[in-house]
Amino acid sequence: MRVRYADTDADQVVYYANYLAYFEVVRVEWLRALGSPITRILEQGIILPVVEAHVRYLRPARVDDLLIVRATLASVGPASFAFDYEIEREDGLLLVTGWTRLAVCERDTARACSMPPWLRDLFAALPQTVQQ
Repeated sequence: MRVRYADTDADQVVYYANYLAYFEVVRVEWLRALGSPITRILEQGIILPVVEAHVRYLRPARVDDLLIVRATLASVGPASFAFDYEIEREDGLLLVTGWTRLAVCERDTARACSMPPWLRDLFAALPQTVQQ
């Protein structure tokens, strides 16, 4: 994905919180590629809020850089799952690493719930790593 001017600060460096948005883009596109866009998950009465996140900033990305964002399914538990991420510039320079843990919750109550079998099956079908 290309860094947009809107993603940067006055020095044309990616604003730190935008890396979390980049993580989400690759995660949501991964689900779409498996034939289960996030809207379909919501229609099943499930939401997937991020409950923990960590970002390690190694080097800055700048406006117009072309980034490769990789996500790896790190773990699947009874009611949550986690992804690891790497963001590198197109020349292979590693810029950012991180992880997120998401909970499985009922859409109407926002309460945590056990992962439904169809969602567990979806994660079982995921390739180990995906990139955007």
